Amino acid sequence: MNLNTEAQKENTYDAIVVGTGISGGWAAKELTEKGLKTLVLERGRMVKHGEYPTATKAPWELENADRPTQEDLVRQGVQNRTGYTVRQSSKHWFVNDIENPYSETKRFDWMRGYHVGGRSITWGRQSYRLGDMDFEANAKDGIAVDWPVRYKDMSPWYDYVETFIGVSGQNEGLYQLPDGKF
Repeated sequence: MNLNTEAQKENTYDAIVVGTGISGGWAAKELTEKGLKTLVLERGRMVKHGEYPTATKAPWELENADRPTQEDLVRQGVQNRTGYTVRQSSKHWFVNDIENPYSETKRFDWMRGYHVGGRSITWGRQSYRLGDMDFEANAKDGIAVDWPVRYKDMSPWYDYVETFIGVSGQNEGLYQLPDGKF
């Protein structure tokens, strides 16, 4: 019998979110804003502003001019598929797939980052909307399962997220790349 009910209340949560990447971070935001007591678990470290050791360095200032060595290319074949996760300028953001392997039944390029924010730290400041062409391609091409939604269904949610995260850009009026909330 556990008589320490106060301690039990302190360790009881309405929701538990694992990981603080784009999805986990957003889930935690939404849950807490709705008043749910939310526990967030993250295996990585907190990255503070200014802890970007290669951000201001030119390629020639980095080892091997920021090119992976032949040894790196062979040794880290999975990570090398991206062309950037084994470079001196960025490899410190990614999990070493030799030390932390994952098994593949078919090719899946899963480049992981163990730090608060996950791969939102390494997204390259690019935030494009999928448009009608993207949502309709599977059905039109007959090569995969059709999306259960269309751009018109997602558009208000794109607006909601972009307004919160502060996406910047300019409206181009391109059919294949819908304009965002700038």
